[in-house]
Amino acid sequence: MKAVILAGGKGTRLAPYSMVFPKPLVPIGERPVVDIIVCQLVSYGFKDIVLTVGYLAELIQAYFQNGNGRRGDVELSYFKEDKPLGTVGSLSSIPDLNDTFLAMNGDILTSMDYSKLLAFHKEKGGILTVGMYKKKVFIDFGVVETDKSGEIKGYIEKPEKEYRVSMGIYVFEPAVLNYIEKNTYLDFPDLVVRLLENGEKVVGCPSDDYWLDIGRKEDYQSAQKFFEKHKDMFLRGS
Repeated sequence: MKAVILAGGKGTRLAPYSMVFPKPLVPIGERPVVDIIVCQLVSYGFKDIVLTVGYLAELIQAYFQNGNGRRGDVELSYFKEDKPLGTVGSLSSIPDLNDTFLAMNGDILTSMDYSKLLAFHKEKGGILTVGMYKKKVFIDFGVVETDKSGEIKGYIEKPEKEYRVSMGIYVFEPAVLNYIEKNTYLDFPDLVVRLLENGEKVVGCPSDDYWLDIGRKEDYQSAQKFFEKHKDMFLRGS
């Protein structure tokens, strides 16, 4: 099965780190996060991995030694965006996505079991499966509940809410590509809306595995600390 690592963004939220090198090359421990992702995919049997690149693409390619070279017995190839195409706009231009494939952001640290995600996708039979994580959001204010007249009916001091958020890890059926115009900017939320409006089945796969989007500096620092204590969780067989 083919895997696509979406690594073309500028990573503006992670400045100033991302001003020097692209976000997928930001180190976690002694290795770039994209290298950890590649090693994880290899450990789950992915032999054909495509990296979509844009901003400072030459640095990502240089890290993996050459533009279309091999990494062990795994084929690494690249799709270069000539202009920003959003989070999923590049997918329709990648050749040979003719079967079920996995796609994921190149700036996340996770211990997700990809075999379970793929099994869930197959069981549910959707055109697209989204990995989901329960994210707790702390509201650092007193929340006031009122009726329409303005009379206070409740007051909650600094509540904590829980939401299911996208992990930036997806399983696609190739039919999804029919909804993505070539060489046209498209973000993932807009793709989901487009699929739903056309009656397609999109499902969410809940995950209790470790997950952090390192796009924010505070999350990047948290990921660094957790990784140092639990390397074996992320680098099995490496």
